[in-house]
Amino acid sequence: MTAQAVRRALCGKLPAPFNQPTSLDPMKTLIDSLLRQALAALPETLVPAAARDLDIEIERTRDSQHGDFASNLAMRLAKAARQNPRKLADALVAALPADAAIAKVEIAGAGFINFFLDDDAYHAEVGRILERGADYGGSRVGAGHSVLVEFVSANPTGPLHVGHGRHAAYGATVANLLQAVGYRVTREYYINDAGRQMEILAASTWLRYLEICGESFTFPANGYRGDYILAIAGQLHAAEGDALRRSAAQVFEALPADEPQGGDKDAYIDALIVRARRLIGDDAFRRVLDHAVGGILTDIREDLEEFGVTFDSWYSERSLSDSGAIDRAVNALEAAGHAYRKDGALWFKSTDYGDEKDRVVVRDNGIKTYFASDIAFVLNKRERGFEHLLYIWGADHHGYIARLRAGLIALGGPPEVFEVRLVQFVSLFRGGEKAQMSTRSGEFVTLRDLRKEVGNDAARLFYVMRSNDQHLDFDLELAKARSNDNPVYYIQYAHARVASVKRQLLERGLEHDAARGLSSLGRLAEPQELQLVKRLATYPEIVLQCAVQRAPHTLVHYLRDLANDFHTYYSAHQFIVDDLALRDARLTLAFAAQVVIRNGLGLLGVSAPDTM
Repeated sequence: MTAQAVRRALCGKLPAPFNQPTSLDPMKTLIDSLLRQALAALPETLVPAAARDLDIEIERTRDSQHGDFASNLAMRLAKAARQNPRKLADALVAALPADAAIAKVEIAGAGFINFFLDDDAYHAEVGRILERGADYGGSRVGAGHSVLVEFVSANPTGPLHVGHGRHAAYGATVANLLQAVGYRVTREYYINDAGRQMEILAASTWLRYLEICGESFTFPANGYRGDYILAIAGQLHAAEGDALRRSAAQVFEALPADEPQGGDKDAYIDALIVRARRLIGDDAFRRVLDHAVGGILTDIREDLEEFGVTFDSWYSERSLSDSGAIDRAVNALEAAGHAYRKDGALWFKSTDYGDEKDRVVVRDNGIKTYFASDIAFVLNKRERGFEHLLYIWGADHHGYIARLRAGLIALGGPPEVFEVRLVQFVSLFRGGEKAQMSTRSGEFVTLRDLRKEVGNDAARLFYVMRSNDQHLDFDLELAKARSNDNPVYYIQYAHARVASVKRQLLERGLEHDAARGLSSLGRLAEPQELQLVKRLATYPEIVLQCAVQRAPHTLVHYLRDLANDFHTYYSAHQFIVDDLALRDARLTLAFAAQVVIRNGLGLLGVSAPDTM
């Protein structure tokens, strides 16, 4: 592929709304329209035409005494119009068209315009919740645009540990949120099945196989030691018999010293890999590697699926090499003048694009680096037609961001399509003690172990209840607690309480009249009722905000607040009362709350049980 062809493959239409939140709140849309009409009605002597070209900002108020929504339009107009903002606010309010949804408008402070909504405006949202059901909260903001979300992508060298679990929960939830607001989302797992770590895995598996055959020796310090390697080696022996057996004397003859015998563990394992290839041949070594990778990947897939995390694509790094994709990417860089040779190696001029130093893509021995594979893969993603590339990486990959973005730009790709979200580390606490994790030593807590102990629901929610860029201390005791302090229990309990109300209706032989409930929502005038209605109405905006900001933790906080509003309401008022209109209105509100809680938990990958 020529450099020009590569540029064509990388360039494409960007999904404009991806970083531009669009209001889904009908009340915000209404207020925006009213303010625009008022602004248009003002004389140019007060507000010149050139000063009117601005976005109108409308925010929900934090204090109900200041209304439901507020706009700073008058203050934003003041400088260009050379007018007092309070005077402009007075003029705008006077010019506002009347609307039944607006109970009153007040001016506060230097010129804030505060809008108080009529209760019926919120009651209408309850009807929309019940009408849309499972679709409520979703939108078409990203319709027609595609995004590839790559996450987890743990090296297939062992089972997933609890750190990988946070990546899985975060990536899956972000993908769910993006899909909920209309994007075509593809979830991808990049299988790092090439390079030195894979060779160490193959050597480790073969050595355990030799032990099964009866050979005795000291296992290398830099080998993979977990029990899972023994299990894979047993399967290898079942498939190969003793065909790959070589004596320990042959394997270890004249090798350099290992740790802790004063040697270098890296040099030692590399020498063992060379020896293994020589003794059993490249084809057999490849079979050992394929057997190990296949077994570990099967375990990873099953673990993730049981965790509720599935992928649309499992993409092999080795396939990039086998297909020539890495060669094409490297050749394109060189052909475009973005690479140079020095000390026998090929270097990418990544400093031309903001990286701190140039990067080697082909070593002096002719072996291509991991970075060369990464460049080929970002090109491959664009060739497959994805408009936006969202990578979810561990915090220790921070240094890779600038270099990979540089590779994308050098090959003609718009930098806006490239996005990385870093996930900070997890510390697991059991009984006040911090658990250690190490895939090389085998002394680690697996994701499967965690799920067995606390359950999928607690694991999924706890992993995303803090921002991805903050360190997470996972409290096992709290995750298992059946108390209001446990957020997953608290939120699920609100859903279950509504289900219990439905069961009470059946037990009493009563029915809920949905039409009467909707027509009687005006009876809901208690403070707890109005608070719950207002909270429910913000859900679509919350979903959009979480998708745009890649912030599942905001949804967790919202659901916890919603659950609190519902529990407060449930404790303060009876739902099944003798007044039929009031009963049906309260039940209608409770059922709407259940819909929103269920939908929100679904986006988080958490179940919504009817009993607790």
